[in-house]
Amino acid sequence: MTPAPASQEGAIYPAIGDTFPVLTFGPIDASRVTAYAAASGDTNPLHLDPAVAQSAGLPAPPIHGMLMMGCFEPALREWRADLCVIRLSTKFLRPVFSGTAIEISGRVVQLRDGQPKKIVVRLMAHGAGGDLAAVGEALLVPANTEL
Repeated sequence: MTPAPASQEGAIYPAIGDTFPVLTFGPIDASRVTAYAAASGDTNPLHLDPAVAQSAGLPAPPIHGMLMMGCFEPALREWRADLCVIRLSTKFLRPVFSGTAIEISGRVVQLRDGQPKKIVVRLMAHGAGGDLAAVGEALLVPANTEL
């Protein structure tokens, strides 16, 4: 499918159904989780201490959901640097554990009319073994758009 030209000069909109290549982040090790905890202020020991995670019945500390969600934006930027995210939402389904990688994929599901047109992308984060860990939705517009 060939994307249709956008109304904004020089921009090209993706087509519904367009996907971007799977991007892998990680493996996300304990040091990255610790750094994220310090930066975010979320120092819940469940994410940082293997003994606490094991006492909760988990095989390892789960990474922070927001750390996983934070992989969506760079994946979108890698796919289309000419678009910017104006809204991002995520539903977390399963934990991803420290020491594993996250695979991010996405597909254009809607083009909303307006000036500018808005692009809706469905996002997926898969953890170890291909388990679907999170689904998200991003609303994108051409970069340098005044809203």
